[in-house]
Formats: sequence, C-alpha cells, structure tokens
Amino acid sequence: MAEEKQTGFTEREALFYHETIRPGKIEIVASKPMATQRDLSLAYSPGVAHPVQAIADDPANAARYTARSNLVAVITNGTAILGMGNLGALAAKPVMEGKAVLFKRFADVDAIDIELDTEDPEAFINAVALMEPTFGGINLEDIKAPECFIIEAALRDKMNIPVMHDDQHGTAIIAVAGLINACELTGRPLKDCKMVVAGAGAAALACTALVKAMGMPHENVIVCDRDGPIYRGREESMDQWKSAHAVDTDARSLEEALVGANIFLGLSAAGALKPEWIAHMGDQPIIFAMANPIPEIMPEEAKAVRPDAIIATGRSDYPNQVNNVLGFPFIFRGALDVQATTINEEMKIAAAEAIARLARERVPEEVAAAYGVNHQFGRDYIIPAPFDPRLIEVVSSAVAKAAMDSGVALKHIEDFEEYAHRLKSRLNPTTAALTNIYSLAKANPSRMVFAEAEEEVALRAAIQFRDFGYGEPILVGRTEKVREKLVELAVDDPDSYIIENSALSDKVPAMNEYLYKRLQRRGYTERDVARMVNQERNVFAALLVALGHGDGMITGLTRTFSQSAREVGRVLDPKPGATPFGIHMMIGKNHTTFLADTTINERPTAEELAHIATETASVARRMGHEPRVAFLSYSTFGNPSGQWLDNIRAAVALLDKQEPGFEYEGEMAPDAALNPKVMKLYPFSRLSGPANVLIMPGLQSANLSAKLLRELGGEATIGPMMIGMEKPVQIAPMTAIAPDMLTLAVLASAGVVG
Repeated sequence: MAEEKQTGFTEREALFYHETIRPGKIEIVASKPMATQRDLSLAYSPGVAHPVQAIADDPANAARYTARSNLVAVITNGTAILGMGNLGALAAKPVMEGKAVLFKRFADVDAIDIELDTEDPEAFINAVALMEPTFGGINLEDIKAPECFIIEAALRDKMNIPVMHDDQHGTAIIAVAGLINACELTGRPLKDCKMVVAGAGAAALACTALVKAMGMPHENVIVCDRDGPIYRGREESMDQWKSAHAVDTDARSLEEALVGANIFLGLSAAGALKPEWIAHMGDQPIIFAMANPIPEIMPEEAKAVRPDAIIATGRSDYPNQVNNVLGFPFIFRGALDVQATTINEEMKIAAAEAIARLARERVPEEVAAAYGVNHQFGRDYIIPAPFDPRLIEVVSSAVAKAAMDSGVALKHIEDFEEYAHRLKSRLNPTTAALTNIYSLAKANPSRMVFAEAEEEVALRAAIQFRDFGYGEPILVGRTEKVREKLVELAVDDPDSYIIENSALSDKVPAMNEYLYKRLQRRGYTERDVARMVNQERNVFAALLVALGHGDGMITGLTRTFSQSAREVGRVLDPKPGATPFGIHMMIGKNHTTFLADTTINERPTAEELAHIATETASVARRMGHEPRVAFLSYSTFGNPSGQWLDNIRAAVALLDKQEPGFEYEGEMAPDAALNPKVMKLYPFSRLSGPANVLIMPGLQSANLSAKLLRELGGEATIGPMMIGMEKPVQIAPMTAIAPDMLTLAVLASAGVVG
C-alpha cells in the first residue's frame, strides 16, 4: 500500500489501463486515404513502384516518400528496466510502448518499440545496425552498464542516423539545464564550482561528461561509486569508463568528498546522502538528488539542515523535477527535421541551454491559465514544467540549429521563425492543459459525489478519482450492492469508501426540510419531496452537495441529459446572473474545437448567446487556447437572408459594446469560420484564423452537430461539460466509459468547468 500511495494508482488500475480498449498503448494508423481501389493501387502495386525507383536513384528521397524521417525505434534488451533490474526483453515491452507514446504525445514523432532477446552486446549491435534503412533515429533504453556504453558507441560509429541512450544523455541534459540556472541564482559560474557525483552508472557518468563539456574543470569533479571516490591509482571496482573520471583527491568517502563542495549530483540510491554531510558543503549548496522513486535525501530533510540549498529531484510531487520527457522528444524532433547523422555534444549542450533559458522566460498567459499557476524563475523553478507547450519549438529549434552549425545536418532550415510555427502547430495545447489540470486537481483534492455508484463505469471512475489523489469519492447507492461491486473490482479496502444510501442516511430529514422549502410553492407536497429524496439518486446526490457534504457531483449514466438536468435543477440553482449551458470539446491531433450550447437552451436570446460565447471563451483559455469565436448560422453575413438572424447579430453587437478581449465574428456558415480558403473571401472578417469556439444558433443544430461529430468525426470528445451552476455539476453521456467520467469529475474538481 505504501507504493500505491506514492505512485498514485494501484496495480489493479495499471493493469486495467493496459488491458482495456485494446491491449497495449500503440497502434498503426494509415496516413493516406485507403477507401477506394485507386487508393490501394497508389499505396501498393503498381503505384508504389515510382517512389521505389526514386529512392533507388537518390536515397535522400526516402525522406520525401516514406515515414522514415519521422520514425524512431525505441530499442532495449530489458537488462535494466526502470528500477526493476534485468527482467528480460519481453517484460520491457510495456515500458518501450510507453516511451513510444511519449515521443508521439510530446513531439509528434512516430516511434516503434523493439525488444531484442539478447544480452550479447555484439549481437545487439549487429541487429540494430541492420535496421538503419527503416528508421530515422534510434533511442536506446533500459540497457545495463557497462554494456550500454559499448552498444551506444558502436552504433554511433556504424550508423549514419541519430543514436542516443536516453538513460544516459536525457538525464544529463535536463540535469545540466537545472545546474545552469541554479548556478545563476547562486551567482557562481559552472566552471568555478566543485561537484560531487554519487553513482557511477550510465546516467551519472553521462551527466559528469556533459558538465565537463560545458566548462567545469576535470579536477573540480569527484565521482563516487559504492566503494567511494574514484581517485587516481584506485584499482578495485574500476573500468575504463570510471577511470576517465579519476582525480587526485585525499577523500575516501562520499562524506569527505562533500566538504566544501558546491554541487551534489545524485544518481545512486535512496538515503545515500545523510543530512549531516550536507552541513559541510559550501554556501548555497545545489543538491540534485535524482534517485527514483526515493531520492538520496528528501527535500524537507535537506532544507532542515541547509535552508539555503537549491534542491531538485526526479519526483513530480516536489519542485524542480529532473524529467527526461523535457528532452528526448524534442532532441529527436530537431535532429530528424534536419536529417542529422548523429546527436553530438553541440546538440546536447544546445538542448540543455534552451531548456535552462525557457525556465528563465516569462510564462505566457495562456500557459499560466492552462497550469492554473504562474511559474516564475527562482529557487523552486529552475527547470521548466514537463508539460510546458513551448518546449517543442524552443528545444527542437535549438537542437536543429546546433546540428546545422556543427555540420551534421543533411537538410537545412532557412526560416527558423516559420519552423517554430510549424513545430507549435504539430501539437494540441489541450493535451498539455489537461495534464496540468489533473495536477491542479491533485493539489486541491475535493469531495466528488458519484450519483450512480452501482454502475460499474461510475464506480471505476470513482476508484480512480481516489487512487490518483484527486479527492474523496462519495458513492451513492445501496450500501451492500456498492460494497459487493467494490470487492468484484478487487478493491482491497471497500469499507474505507464513503457510501451514502438514502434509505439509511441520517441526513435525509435535513434534506427533506431543505427541499420542501424550495419546492413547496412549485406544487410539491412533503410526500412528493420525501419520495424524491428517497428514490431519485440525482436529487439525493445534489442535496449532498447543496448541504455541504460534497463539493461537486457527477451523474448521467442511467438518465438522459435533460432528465438528469431537471432532477439536479430541483436542488441546485444557476450561478447568479448566469445561464447554464453545455459545451462539447472536440479534440483532434493538433486542434481543439469548443461547441456551445449543445445541451440546454433551445432557442437562446441575444443576451444568452453573448453570455455563452464569453463563458466558452473563458473555458477555451483555461484549456490553453486563445479563443476565436464564431457565431454559426446557415447564413454568412446575410447571404442567404432569413428570419432567424437578428438574435445572432444582436449578440455580436452586445459583444461590441462589452469589448470582451477575444476575437469574435458572425453570423457565418461553418466553412466561413473554419476553412482558410473560404475565409479569404471575407477579408473584413475579424477572425485572424479558423475559429476554435463555435456558438451554435439553437439546441437542435448544436446537439445534432456535437453527436454527429462524436460518432463520425474520429476525434476524441469531452462532454457535454455543464457550465453555469452554483455548484460543480457534470452530466456525462449515457455511453460514457470510466475515463470519460473521470475527466469530467477532474475538470469540475479543478474548477475549469462547472
């Protein structure tokens, strides 16, 4: 259970995640049309013969006609899986699939995992080298030392594409980025610092080498392994890689080495650094305790002894996380885009400096809104947050430029401003925003009422809500029935869950009194109210929220949206001055579109349309997007004319008076709002680009459009998200699965919607 609390999820949920929908985490999707015989003839025989001949004539054409220039192999033999050791190639497959997912998620790099069943370095090297025609880059992963040094060096020598062992260089690049900024804050140049490294594995030695490449003198670094400092003349437990870092020193222990040191770089084991040892370090010590999952020293222990210290770890629950995902996706992105033949020291240094520079820059408003916090350079922010959407353009551009300047790029970028724009457009800001919203919910846990806890989908979502640390789920249902289902779902401690049963709850008398006062002048008798409280779970759940026993609620699996909304509306009111409405969020590969109102207002007035537009724009901003609002219609600026246009025009006029601070335009047909070619026909339009917030003219068109897009569009859909109630209430679609319900619950908990 201690490990479950630390990681934030249980073994059950981790296995369920990997098993459901389809086993594993990756699939192959065709990037060209495959619908007709002509499509297939172009894709395969006879059409494929033409690119084959073009590549045979000039191998550089492989980048034009195949996926190779955006394809990376994530390769391991499973000899050093995470912190779990040598569990074999097959057991490493979930990790390698996960790494492939990170490549795609963060840098739009296609990656395929390859697990080689050999511990023979020569066999491994030969197998990988033979695959050079297939891939644009090789990411080596989870290979034990010292074999990883041998393998990487041989493959870099044999292959004419980028090869990087991320466990070494990825960690080194991020750590050095943090050191650059820590040194700036303490007013010491890196070259003047004295550093002690705990650990002599792949990552530790790569960090040491990169720090020296950036100017720290060799004699200023003492590397320690489990036998103590690596000094000149030491014979025990030595190899050629350790010997390269041997120095003249009288220190014979880590404790002795630390006396007067400015920097501790830990890549060893939990508890390896004792609090009393750091008392003897120099002023404002820099402590990077990067052992995972438990660092060499916990930050609070270090601060108790040295409150002047700057501290980084590998953990996400402390400031200054040294996380490889800040580096490897963008390093490969830049290397691939210039068809680099290797990843050299210049490219690694450029990546480290770019990451460090990004942490010092002012965080843009849309990024701050997506995070829910405005990060500012300082002792607790020396490394950018892992989900900062600017990383792809900043780091990839720096790496690409360094490859060009150092002469290892086969392709040159002429316009780096245009390149940065292309990089930014590869990713959807929503994905980063959602990740950070989950972190915000975790930092501010709430009590979420799950009104249909007897339904497995709702119960799974509730279990995940608690397991991931977003708050306390309150389960509404028959007590024994809910407990039975918790046991069926392999919950170890079902009795620890709060279950609210209207037939047994001591809260019912207060609920009856509260609801009768609300409804007695709407034609409801005391008996009607008592029946509703006892039999209608949405009413009972809403009363839990209204009376302060919960902070929000989620429902929708067993009732239509309209019925659920009516039942909740008997208990909870709209926010003062607000019009409740629903938003569907349609998430594509590199864009997100917000549709409103898709659930409640059948024929909204001009005032309601203006309100819906303003509130939806706010949600878009909180999701990391600069809103561009289009009021949709069958008519574009009066053509064709019709009788249902006045309220749209009046809504636009209201926004003109309000000056809301976002782009808006209307009335306009969908193609005039979304298609750049059609938009050019209306040069007077106030939209600077395709709209991402679509305000629908009425419920019929809105609801139909949202459901059609969800069923036919092939994009991920979140919603409907209910906006404008006095308390956070979300009504999921009846077809929702557990991740859908969890997302809505977290969005409500974090205050993004609701």
